[in-house]
Amino acid sequence: MTHPKNPFSLSLSKALLAALALAIPLSLLAGQVWISPFSPPVPNATAILMELRLPRAVLALILGAGLGAAGAAMQGYLRNPLADPGLFGIAPAAALGAVLSFYTGYEVQAFTLPLFALIGGGGAMGLLALIAGRAGGIALFTLAGMMIASLAGALTSLAISLSPNPFALSEIVTWLMGALADRGWHEVRLAAPLTLAGLVLLWRAAPALDALALGEAAARSLGVDPTRLLWLMIAAIGLIVGSGVAVAGMIGFVGLMVPHLIRPFTDQRPSATLIPS
Repeated sequence: MTHPKNPFSLSLSKALLAALALAIPLSLLAGQVWISPFSPPVPNATAILMELRLPRAVLALILGAGLGAAGAAMQGYLRNPLADPGLFGIAPAAALGAVLSFYTGYEVQAFTLPLFALIGGGGAMGLLALIAGRAGGIALFTLAGMMIASLAGALTSLAISLSPNPFALSEIVTWLMGALADRGWHEVRLAAPLTLAGLVLLWRAAPALDALALGEAAARSLGVDPTRLLWLMIAAIGLIVGSGVAVAGMIGFVGLMVPHLIRPFTDQRPSATLIPS
């Protein structure tokens, strides 16, 4: 199967890229300290731009692109406009891993919190594959994801209630809210390759998602292997969501809302929604 060309979707993507090219420079100049080429020089302007605002803007771009595409793919795969990447249970499991790093005190090392989160997300991916990766259909896959999400959420609540000290509790709650503040190039280097790998897998799955929109039987008749598609989705969503939660905490609604904002301007196919999202 090949990706059908959609001129309108390409035009939409170009328009969004143009808007993005305008928004990023503005985001670098705006802030508590405004930096403008038309105003007097700001002390430490280079450090503010290169070490604070630029990595934050790049990380926001990476995570937004990943979560938007993951949401579009999830809604196409489940044929449910209310689906979002968190439905797999990977995000709550990654959050559980990060909470455990706070709980045990290992978060003092720069790499341990993302590592714990990635281990949690990877564990959820493995459990999903174990439950629904061989012969399970979409229904079993959805139920498995909801089960993992509920279990991870319950364990996270337990860890919060048994927090060893109020400082750890404050850090856990703040991190679970999700934020890009105080993020630097270290987080960008961690999230970028994993998110890119997930986006590549979603692009490979796009034709199969289009076929699946016709129904499982029709997709099989068009040569779609449901098991292969399921594994692609688990790997792609796991890489994108796991890396996002690892560096920025729980960021909700992006994967749910962005495809809804894009879909009215496309021909409704999952592949047409994937890139603009």
